Amino acid sequence: MHDEGAQVLPKSKVDLYAAIRRDARQGLSNRALQRKYGVGFLTVQKALSSAWPVPWKPLPPRATRLDPFKPLIDEMLRADLDAPRKQRHTVKRIFERLVDEHDANEISYQMVRGYVAGRREEIRVQAGRGVVEAFVPQTHKPGAEAEVDLGDVTVRLGGEVVTCYLFAFRMSYSGKAVHRIFASAGQEAFFEGHVHALNVLGGVPTGKVRYANLRAAVARGLGFSRQRVEAERWTAFRSHYVHVPVGSRRLPALSATSMAA
Repeated sequence: MHDEGAQVLPKSKVDLYAAIRRDARQGLSNRALQRKYGVGFLTVQKALSSAWPVPWKPLPPRATRLDPFKPLIDEMLRADLDAPRKQRHTVKRIFERLVDEHDANEISYQMVRGYVAGRREEIRVQAGRGVVEAFVPQTHKPGAEAEVDLGDVTVRLGGEVVTCYLFAFRMSYSGKAVHRIFASAGQEAFFEGHVHALNVLGGVPTGKVRYANLRAAVARGLGFSRQRVEAERWTAFRSHYVHVPVGSRRLPALSATSMAA
């Protein structure tokens, strides 16, 4: 509102410029236009010189402590394009490599996470590997569910690339994971991976454990269905972990539900 009979200001900058130019053609001075519309001298001059406001120029991005390390992060993300899925860099691994290998002691995990969040997909798109975005929300209760996988992984031993097998046990709610590498993917490695993970975690989930690969626990399949006949050793192994000593430093007892993905 202004001192000119309770006049309403124009809603947009384009409308403001149009009103100033109209009143200027009717003979209002620069000072009168400033009072009427509550603007400064430069705004009136800009409106009289052009009917369309000049857009604001975006400020150049400010330099950050992460800038010297962005090329290194990009190199890791590009290497992930051809790496096995389980050997791709997580944000945590990228941050640890920057600190351990490049003395990046002045950067924070949040800085790396913020950069990787947008840069990872940009690199995929630049390489022609972009995918349609999709999101499926999931909810899990604390200590209730876990996910298990046993898959091949390549490692360099004595200068030679060797195929080994990575056992991964991950809690669904917290994301805490336990890993162990084996020379084979046999049933013994499958069981030993479980024992190691449950000892590290201090207990067993109270609900379901989902498996991406349950071949080591299956005696045979039933036709083309998803039903399986469990191996006897797996049945005994799973039954052992149903009962957890009361009063021990462990999670509540397992309900012993196993699902093949």
